[in-house]
Amino acid sequence: MSDDTPVLMPELTLFQRDDCHLCDLALEVLAAARSPEFESVFIDEDDGLEARYGIRVPVLRDEARGLELDWPFDVEGVLRFLAR
Repeated sequence: MSDDTPVLMPELTLFQRDDCHLCDLALEVLAAARSPEFESVFIDEDDGLEARYGIRVPVLRDEARGLELDWPFDVEGVLRFLAR
C-alpha cells in the first residue's frame, strides 16, 4: 500500500542584493547543500525590505515556518536549518 501524502517542501526565499559578493557565495553554498528551489528577492529597490534586511543580506527565509538563516552560513548550517 502506498502513501499518497504529499511531502511538503520548505517554501524558501533568499533575500539578496544586485552585485553582492556574499550573495554569490550564498548561492554557491545553497547549490552545494542541494537546497530545494527558492525564490530570489532583491532588496535594492524596496524600502521596507531594505530596512529589514539591509545589513543582513544574504538571508535565507523559510516562509512556512517564519524562520531565517542569516549569513554567514555553510552547507552544514543550511542542512540543519532545513531539517528543523
